[in-house]
Amino acid sequence: MRPIEAFTEICRDEGVDRIFGNPGTTELPLLEAVADTGGPPYILGLHEGAVVAMADGYARASRTCPLVNLHVAAGVANGLIGMLNAARSGTPMVITAGQQDRRHRRQDPMLSGDLVGMASTVVKEATEVEHAADLPQVLRRAFAAARRTPTGPVLVSIPMDLLDSATDVPVPERTPAPIPTAAGGIAAAAAILAAATAPALIAGDGIGREDAVGEFTALAESLGATVYPQPMYDRLNIPGTHPLCAPMLPPVAAGIAERLDGHDVVLIVGARAFRPHHYSPADPIPKTTRVIQLDADPAEPGRNFPVELALTGALRPSLRALVSALDGRVPGARERAATVAAAITADRARLHREAEAASGRTPMDPRAAVHAFATALPADAVIVEEAITAGIHLRGLHRQDRPGSYVHTVGGGLGWGIGAAIGTKMGTDRPVAALLGDGCAAFGLQGLWSAAHHRVPVLFTVMANNEYRTLKDTLDRRDGPARRTGRYPGLDLTEPAIDWQAAGRAFGVATARADDETTLADTVASLGDLDGPLLLEVPVAGHRPPDGPLERPR
Repeated sequence: MRPIEAFTEICRDEGVDRIFGNPGTTELPLLEAVADTGGPPYILGLHEGAVVAMADGYARASRTCPLVNLHVAAGVANGLIGMLNAARSGTPMVITAGQQDRRHRRQDPMLSGDLVGMASTVVKEATEVEHAADLPQVLRRAFAAARRTPTGPVLVSIPMDLLDSATDVPVPERTPAPIPTAAGGIAAAAAILAAATAPALIAGDGIGREDAVGEFTALAESLGATVYPQPMYDRLNIPGTHPLCAPMLPPVAAGIAERLDGHDVVLIVGARAFRPHHYSPADPIPKTTRVIQLDADPAEPGRNFPVELALTGALRPSLRALVSALDGRVPGARERAATVAAAITADRARLHREAEAASGRTPMDPRAAVHAFATALPADAVIVEEAITAGIHLRGLHRQDRPGSYVHTVGGGLGWGIGAAIGTKMGTDRPVAALLGDGCAAFGLQGLWSAAHHRVPVLFTVMANNEYRTLKDTLDRRDGPARRTGRYPGLDLTEPAIDWQAAGRAFGVATARADDETTLADTVASLGDLDGPLLLEVPVAGHRPPDGPLERPR
């Protein structure tokens, strides 16, 4: 069959049921093939950043490896931020980029470029197809590589003339994925854990990626261990209401060490390093703590700090084997769990009291707004969160238990949340609510058009404080309430402030505004009744410098 026919045939065989893209001239053979064969629907985005983010959300919700279609050098450049996010979050996807016709590449056509070189720093693998006969095998490899641990995005550059070729190409059969197996060293790990007097588990995002939440929870219960979610976790890795689930580890090495101090044994499961945000001159692991690390990726154990025991294997069977090996060997687990749970329950109650005490203000205190959002969510809802300061409050206040309920990215590429929420809803029948900071949402506005065009019922909740609050807070911590000048240059989104309702309407999305906790909660509670997208503007209080006299710059 022709290369373009082989392309569509392999995509169908690999489970591709839609194509996320923004096409150009080099993709015209693909568009023709989709039209001629009644192929998978083409999910159009107005910007490649939104396109890749939609595929990211869809991959996680549907548990599939989607196909993304980008156009030449400019399209790849625009999509790089989404690829970075997908790579950091371990999201599998295959990205095909239309390359210029090879017959005039020597003339340096205006749209050409080194697509592989551009993408190779942010994807798992990148390659360009050189011969028509190679296309089927390269595509098979791309899908296999995207799904193979560590999972992530793979880019394939395909010249336009190659897709148009009449050459007859073979289509290789799909090779089944390897059967996941448990790590070695389980008996040694069980012996160390069974002897621990104050064990702790760190819940990494690999747990959610590998559907191992149940097995991990069983391990925590068998030990009566404190569970710390990894810093800035991007999915649910232990039920949020579980009594052993402590607050998230802070994204600072010194803060992690402080939280782990007093634990004699720590087991790190599925955490791709700790990726601290701010520098601190400290190691994240206390010197007296014994460390075991379990990961499906053999490059992870011991990557950033030494560990006593490194285990490599699929998480579900490994955790199941570890629970079995501990059976009957931790007689004090129940009593230890009760002590741990009492402290965690008291801390949760404190956070809720503080949020409730902050209610009734105008504009809303962000803690009270997030509390109203979190408590009103339907039980089966999915949160897609891209809100820097409000997101920290959310992590302390939301209590979801069902796997797949929380979606975030640790990539740091802003503008992801709108597209990711659209893709998430396309991949699940559960209600979806996005919690977005206004600074983050401003990077991804083009995604709203896709939500309107495809009638995707998502609630886009924009927490609008008209500033980059997290940077002002950080300045305060660095220099003492910005007393150098009393100003925060470049950190205000005012003069003019963004009219979020007007922005939503410009892209065809219905809008509303919540000025109080009751209106916000009522809107969130009716999430399941949406028949199309809704953007909810939520004005919240911004940064307030600490009291005290301001100093003049010297």
